[in-house]
Order: sequence, then C-alpha cells, then structure tokens
Amino acid sequence: MMQMINELIYFVLHIDIIMEGWILKYENWTYLLLFVIVFCETGLVVTPFLPGDSLLFAAGTIAARDTHPLNIFIVVCLLMTAAFSGDNVNYFVGRFLGMQVYEKNYRLIKKEYLHKTHAFYEKHGGKALIIARFMPIIRTFAPFVAGVGTMTYMRFFSFSIVGNILWVNLFAFGGFFFGNITFVKNNFPIVILGIIVISLLPVIFTVIKNFAERRKTQVPE
Repeated sequence: MMQMINELIYFVLHIDIIMEGWILKYENWTYLLLFVIVFCETGLVVTPFLPGDSLLFAAGTIAARDTHPLNIFIVVCLLMTAAFSGDNVNYFVGRFLGMQVYEKNYRLIKKEYLHKTHAFYEKHGGKALIIARFMPIIRTFAPFVAGVGTMTYMRFFSFSIVGNILWVNLFAFGGFFFGNITFVKNNFPIVILGIIVISLLPVIFTVIKNFAERRKTQVPE
C-alpha cells in the first residue's frame, strides 16, 4: 500500500518527466492517455486520486516546448471534451442510483466524500459545480451528487460546460505561458505541490471550520 502511495506521489510531482516519456514512447497516442486520465478523474467516483490540475499544467508546459509534438489547442479541446464526458457519466450514474446511495453502503463509493460534496452543494447551490471544478476530490463527486439530487440535466449541462471551459483553459494555458519560465522549470515539483495545496485550501478550510463548530456544540454550557 505504501509503495502505491509513494508511486502516486512521484507520478504527480514529476508528471512533466513522465509525460515526456509517454511522448517519446507513444507519440500522438499520448493524447489518448491524457484523455483517459482526465475522463476517469472527473467521471469515476472510484478514481478521485488521479491528477487533474497538475496534469493540465504539465501538458500545457510541454506543449510550449519546441521539442515535443503536443499541440496546446488539441490538448485544450480534447481535455475539455474528456472532462465534460466524465461529468456526464458521473451525473447519469448518480441519477440511476438515486438517493439510495446515502442509505446503502457501496464498497467503491467513499461516504465521507459523498456527504462533504452534498454539504458543499447545500451551501453553494448550482454554482457549486463550477467552484468544485477547481477542488480535487470534490470535483469528482460533484457531478455524481448533482445526478443523485434534483438538479435537472439542462441546468447541470450549463454549469458543467462553464466549469470545464474555465478549468481546462486556466491550467493548460497557465502551463503553456508560465511552465517554462526558468524558476518554474527548475522547481517543477514544488510548483505542482503548490498548485495542489492551493486547490485543497477550500477543502481544508471547510474541514477545520466544521471541526471547530462540532467542538463548540460539544462544549457544555
């Protein structure tokens, strides 16, 4: 188990090196690998641990280098399609399972993430789909919870489109324009770690806030 965790950490922090290896080995088939990863990260509630923000940033960074065949416009269009397709699969799986997911125990669905995402929806409403797109783990469960709940498909569709356009373009073009700056290039793992930490800040803040509120209610008057 620890070996798997260490390999995942190495994969995320050194994703630019790994992606360069894919390009050398698979050439244009690398586009398919990127598509599958983004699709699974957004479309399957069992794979919220896959890289999203870091993968987009790394893909944009490599697309800006003259020595590699990745095209930034193909990357952006393809990964927006992957994210939107994943959202739709997640939404309709949630719609199929319905409210029973809160009552039954599904081995592959982590209840903790499900309830946190539901609480996030309760607080932010439909725009939670857009906000969640920039939050690891929450973005994987957000379309699923939208399907389980009462959100109509057309409302979900509009929020999903806006969220995916903003998410993919921001990180992919962020990597394209800034990923090859000398400081960023020489400290790429630190930059990726920074992106992950910043993305997780809203989740961490919410957890701390909820913990503090529970502690407050438990203190006897």
